[in-house]
Amino acid sequence: MSMGAVGDEFADINVTPLTDVFLVLLVIMILIAPLIDKSDLKIKPPESKNAKKVDESKGITVDIDKEGQLAINGTFVDSRDPSAVKERITEIVKKLGNKDIPCTVNADGDSKERIVVEIMTAAAEAGIKRMRVATVQSSNY
Repeated sequence: MSMGAVGDEFADINVTPLTDVFLVLLVIMILIAPLIDKSDLKIKPPESKNAKKVDESKGITVDIDKEGQLAINGTFVDSRDPSAVKERITEIVKKLGNKDIPCTVNADGDSKERIVVEIMTAAAEAGIKRMRVATVQSSNY
């Protein structure tokens, strides 16, 4: 059993086991990737025990149901297109005449995250700087 001379370098590295591990991980990722669709993530609204009721007349309320239908301040919007939502929110902001209007997003627990993000982006593009997500009041009283 020769140990080699002093100063000899070990130049051969066996990369076969490492390559096998990477190939197995690659196959697993390829098989799992189609099963994951991030646009269909469900949203669970946060819960609170001591939430304050907000005066509805001082802001914009966007309601989203589980089918993705929108209602802005209680009026249903035909299109879910972000530009249509932006125009509707801009109209409300001009009508109220206040630049610092809060926007409350009240999404159903079964609504898709993608829709909520699109609506929040459209509201931000319309000039909304104060955005809130409505909470679900827990009944532990």
